[in-house]
Amino acid sequence: MKVQSVWLYLEPIFGSEDIIKQMPTEAQLFKKVDGSWRTMMQSALEAGKAMAVTKTEGLLDKLKECNENLETVQKGLNDYLETKRLAFPRFFFLSNDNLLEILSETKDPTRVNPHMKKAFEGIQSLEFLPDQRIAAMMSSEKEKVQMTTQVDPAKAKGSVEKWLVEVEQVMLETIRHNVLQSHEDYTGRRFTDWLKSWPGQVVIAIFCLYWTIDVSSSLKNEGNAGVRRYSDKLD
Repeated sequence: MKVQSVWLYLEPIFGSEDIIKQMPTEAQLFKKVDGSWRTMMQSALEAGKAMAVTKTEGLLDKLKECNENLETVQKGLNDYLETKRLAFPRFFFLSNDNLLEILSETKDPTRVNPHMKKAFEGIQSLEFLPDQRIAAMMSSEKEKVQMTTQVDPAKAKGSVEKWLVEVEQVMLETIRHNVLQSHEDYTGRRFTDWLKSWPGQVVIAIFCLYWTIDVSSSLKNEGNAGVRRYSDKLD
């Protein structure tokens, strides 16, 4: 039963060409176990009687060998996932199954989208162009923020963790750019127009900055009367 349960778990994983390429040693070992297991199951099907099958000479030794090989494969798989998580620490927020789903389809970068909200708080998905370059990030409220630099996953040659690290860096650069630009833009147009022109979190940050500056200035220059006057201005 143990061999069967582990085989059922690993079989779809090593059915992926991407995983086989990235874990050739473990893939070869699993292929050996897979062949033995299928042979045993075929023999059981042909025999048709459980008692007759269990008395087959050498069956127990074969199962023990399969179990040992599967343990080796599982250890290799866990080590492999650990290296991916160390390369891109936000993978620690994903379960093994979620991470394997991404790694088993490296040719399709859009496969990360169902898991983006687990890796990045406030990010629902990435916007991919027809050529699969990443152009923007989307929130769960469908607010879109264009990235200052487009990210091309193809340049990572299948290493998902590499282009996700680049995405994370571009996210920081994009938010910094938006914050600085909205800071300059704040005093140059009507507040309602400015409010509609920038991402929500950027608006909150810059408005709080100017609110603090204005309140501090009002208190310093006019005391409570100045704060009341500033309150009337906001109304």
